[in-house]
Amino acid sequence: MSKRQERKSAAKVVRKQLAAERRRKRTMWVSIAAVAVLVIAGLIGWGVYQSQRSDTGPLVAPASATTTTGETVGSGPVSIRIYEDFLCPFCRQLESTAGPAINDLVSQNKVTVTYNTVAFLDRASTTEYSTRSAAAAGCAADGGKFKEFHDALYAQQPAEGSAGLSNQQMIDIGTGLGLNGDTFGSCVNSGRYQPWVASVTEAASRAGVTATPTVLVNDQVIQNPTPDAIVAAVNAA
Repeated sequence: MSKRQERKSAAKVVRKQLAAERRRKRTMWVSIAAVAVLVIAGLIGWGVYQSQRSDTGPLVAPASATTTTGETVGSGPVSIRIYEDFLCPFCRQLESTAGPAINDLVSQNKVTVTYNTVAFLDRASTTEYSTRSAAAAGCAADGGKFKEFHDALYAQQPAEGSAGLSNQQMIDIGTGLGLNGDTFGSCVNSGRYQPWVASVTEAASRAGVTATPTVLVNDQVIQNPTPDAIVAAVNAA
């Protein structure tokens, strides 16, 4: 091979190497740009998520509850756990039939009752009344009026498929029970305990609860929670 041909061949190799280097750099910058887009999108998504969380506040629970359990009433040795939804007509029926017997068991210091107020029926309301009412009950608990507010909500239970009680109507119920209008009203309107209601509802689903009302005595489901059946289960326990 002549020197001229060698120079041409060498130049050709150099050109190939330069072209390969340019392709490598283009690929690198495209990759960097893609990663940057993903990072920016992630930051935007996180910002949206944080702003949505701030609308309802951090995940906090009323003082007498945890982030996954409901309000407790009484301090007896036998546990009664009730999963209920304030829009559920069968829950209202349970309250009207078995409620007095459960109240008697509490007054006799036989039981501790946990009311897990869940939001299974948000879909049956145009304003997510199940969530709003359960969150309002948490606000009432802060003022020491959970059970009174609980009973009042069932006494004025709206129909499924309706908008349910408005925030102002629930605030009026609470103030009628002696709750501070400013404190209670601010809690209800801010949706302070709505994330808590979602957490309690999720925990109920994980525990296998699929319907309301569901009543357990010492973690045993009462299949037909009549007053007699509940009292019998408590006495047996």
